[in-house]
Amino acid sequence: MSDSTLHSLYELIKWGPTSGNLQPARIVFVRSDEGRKKLMPALEGMGSNPAQVRAAPVTAIIAQDTRFYEQGHRLFPRMNVKPMFEADAAFAESIAYRSSSLTGAYLIIAARALGLDVCPMSGFHNAILDDAFFKGTDWKANFICTIGYGDDARLYPRDPRLTFEEACRLE
Repeated sequence: MSDSTLHSLYELIKWGPTSGNLQPARIVFVRSDEGRKKLMPALEGMGSNPAQVRAAPVTAIIAQDTRFYEQGHRLFPRMNVKPMFEADAAFAESIAYRSSSLTGAYLIIAARALGLDVCPMSGFHNAILDDAFFKGTDWKANFICTIGYGDDARLYPRDPRLTFEEACRLE
């Protein structure tokens, strides 16, 4: 997959809203053989995930920067948010996780809009992945997502979904 495609993908997802526009998501696009070799130990024992990662041209690691608020002065210039997050690590972690999850969802939707197929996965060993890719940084993996062009002949039929009445309430 070309650099241009990945840049186009990011240009779409960066506009998705996050809490306070603080954008805690960080993304590593794994596409080299060396990168895949670093990733594979984190997938051991995770069903079909290793094979899917090997077959995909790109696997995105959607991570969260645990010190995302260091960029608050640029991304949310109306208020100094740094003291608020430094004073409450649990609150900062919840914002990083929730907002990086949102950005990962934006990535999935944007990739589909660009005609790509995606497969999000949470079946991996976080500690192994974090050690391989983020050791010595403030980044932590949230989930991974393969990106490419799927083979329609190998796709399963769409699984059922809950109805509105099963999943929603009106109050």
